[in-house]
Amino acid sequence: MKITLLCVGRLGGAPEARLALDWAARATAGGRAFGIGPVEIVEVEGRKPGKSAEADSLLAKLEGAHVIACDERGRATTSRDFAERLGRLRDQGVRRLAYVIGGADGLDDRVLAAAASRQAFGPQTWPHALVRAMLAEQVYRATTIMAGSPYHRD
Repeated sequence: MKITLLCVGRLGGAPEARLALDWAARATAGGRAFGIGPVEIVEVEGRKPGKSAEADSLLAKLEGAHVIACDERGRATTSRDFAERLGRLRDQGVRRLAYVIGGADGLDDRVLAAAASRQAFGPQTWPHALVRAMLAEQVYRATTIMAGSPYHRD
């Protein structure tokens, strides 16, 4: 199952971008044995500022994907639940999973409507650049949970 982290905003060489790319590469390597990956990070920019323009760019890249919106009003899960969900989606035959991370103003209602579900990272509001690193790490952590690795501790 290919996993895309679809993100509004271009981070260039920012530390958060390098961190997210490192975790995505680790997830790709670790997930191969479990049918998870590759894990890629795709950045988009709206043609104009605002959630509506961002939604146009995001929706154009979501065709055929099972979509999970990263949204503060979503469901926060444990890392084990996150891993179980990835495994369940893979076992259900999902070939492409896309996590969508909005810009500073969040996601447009059209993107939220296109999502099968919403994932939260707790009750706090996080910078979208940091969320992509946190999400990439959780995908990596999920692969280590599937492998029975000692990386994750309950």
